[in-house]
Parts: sequence; C-alpha cells; structure tokens
Amino acid sequence: MKSVITVILIGCCLLAVGLLTDVASNSSVFPITEAEARVGRPRTPVSVAGVARRTSRRVIRRSSSYAPTLPGGCSTVIVEGTTLYLCGGSYYQPYNNQYVIVYID
Repeated sequence: MKSVITVILIGCCLLAVGLLTDVASNSSVFPITEAEARVGRPRTPVSVAGVARRTSRRVIRRSSSYAPTLPGGCSTVIVEGTTLYLCGGSYYQPYNNQYVIVYID
C-alpha cells in the first residue's frame, strides 16, 4: 500500500512540475504536442475520401476454386449489390457457366 501511495505522489509531483514549467517558460518537461486532425484529409475518419476508402475495401475477391454446380441447400444473398449464393458458409458467384468461390473482405 505504501508503494502505491509513493508512486501516486511522485506522479502528482511530476505533473505539477511539468505544468509549472509550461506556464513559466512555454515549454514542458513532457513531450506533448498538439494534435492535428484535419477534417477533409483523405485518411481522416469523417472525410469523404475516408468513407469511400473504407467502403471500397469491402470487396468480393474471387478464389481460384471453381465448381461446375452449386452444392445443395444454397440461398441467394446480395452483397454490395452483387448476387451471390451462400452454401454452407461459403459464397459462390456465377462465372462462365460455372461457379467460383468468393471471399468477402
């Protein structure tokens, strides 16, 4: 218990010294810099480019595995505007008179 109180007291002292140093000379013992979150930049969460990037990464990737027919018990689903077949946890897409297994990212 004594060591916890000692650590808390040391932390408070360091914080007080840092705040006093910052007020007195416009510099701090702690390397804290300003955060620059510029809305509208391509990698910010609320920018149009950021939204487009996140939605465009949800793509359907084709594998190299093909099947001549669908397995039994398939249901039709629409993912990102594309009609797919869900069969036992695997997605299939029609391609050149056969079906290719696809992955959704």
